Amino acid sequence: MAELATEPAWLEERRQKGSALVESLPLPDHKSKGWEFTDLASLELDSYTAADAAVEVSGGEGATVVSLAEAVDSHPELLERALGSLVPIEDPFVARNEADWRDGVLVHVPRGVKLTQPVRIEVPVAQEAAAINWRTLIVLEEGAEAEVWEHWSSPDDEVDALLNSVVELSVGQAATLRYINTQDISKKAWIFATQRAQVERDARLDWAALGFGSANGKVRMDTKLAGPGSEARVTGGYAGGPGQHLDYDTTQEHAAPNTNSDLAFRGVLAKGSTAVWRGMIKVDPGAQQTDAFQESRNLLLSPEAHADAIPGLEILADDVRCTHAAAIAQIDKEQLFYLTSRGLDPAAAKSLIIEGFLESLVERLAEGPVRDSISAALEARLAEIL
Repeated sequence: MAELATEPAWLEERRQKGSALVESLPLPDHKSKGWEFTDLASLELDSYTAADAAVEVSGGEGATVVSLAEAVDSHPELLERALGSLVPIEDPFVARNEADWRDGVLVHVPRGVKLTQPVRIEVPVAQEAAAINWRTLIVLEEGAEAEVWEHWSSPDDEVDALLNSVVELSVGQAATLRYINTQDISKKAWIFATQRAQVERDARLDWAALGFGSANGKVRMDTKLAGPGSEARVTGGYAGGPGQHLDYDTTQEHAAPNTNSDLAFRGVLAKGSTAVWRGMIKVDPGAQQTDAFQESRNLLLSPEAHADAIPGLEILADDVRCTHAAAIAQIDKEQLFYLTSRGLDPAAAKSLIIEGFLESLVERLAEGPVRDSISAALEARLAEIL
């Protein structure tokens, strides 16, 4: 990534505000709302040193795709408008990102432009004891269309590092964004990600997320249906191995009438792994004719695996349809018996049941490269933890 140039006054002011909040905001503990199931007692922030990542970006012909360091010089007005317009910084991890980010990508798709090839962003978490404060800004103007693939990964599972990421998605009026965010960072690394999307009038967001890596942390995914007629579909999958703790916190906020959101998460947890999903559907006053759905289903591969699923509703309008579902179960012994009685060995039968459990997740994605890629990633990950 490019080196940061001399920063404008507005950016320096943001840095200073972030630094001040870092000093004043304590890290959450088990008494903090939303952190009851994620223990940060072993997190020693001072043991990680701010570092850059050797990021690779490709695609995006017809759009502006530049590092944030370059955008400071080449697109300062666009950067100022996009940076932090969605994510509030009154959070200890966002404040640290605000104060210390060096790496990041700005994707700006002008009005009416439809990208024919996806933008691909590869963010390696490869340096021992590194703290990577990463920022992704994606802005689609009115009527634009784009697909963005972002992948966070480590070369192996021995890298003890920290990834602190902020992702902001701005989907303009009648625009369509498909955003795929996958992470397979080291099983010794921490991950903190704050991601927020704002979807304007008659716009559509298709958001898919996969979580395989990290030892501990939290990923927050907030979607705001800000304009009438806006839609969002959020699809998440995770698979935990021994010693891993995966935490996803999602919000679907309906801030305008006649909006639709559909969220589904599936988790597969092997022996010694834990996970928590907490979801909230918020319907603001006046957001009539809201249609919102959320579900979380977890499959435990061992009695020594554990999951918590916490759906929630906060409804301040009266003409709405909001539903949620959550389930946690182990592999059905009757299904396993049926398959083995038909000649399958136990390992193959178990694998078939798990694949069937995840198939409904994959089917939510449109046919094409995204579905094929996520299906292959899930298959490879299951081979690791089974």
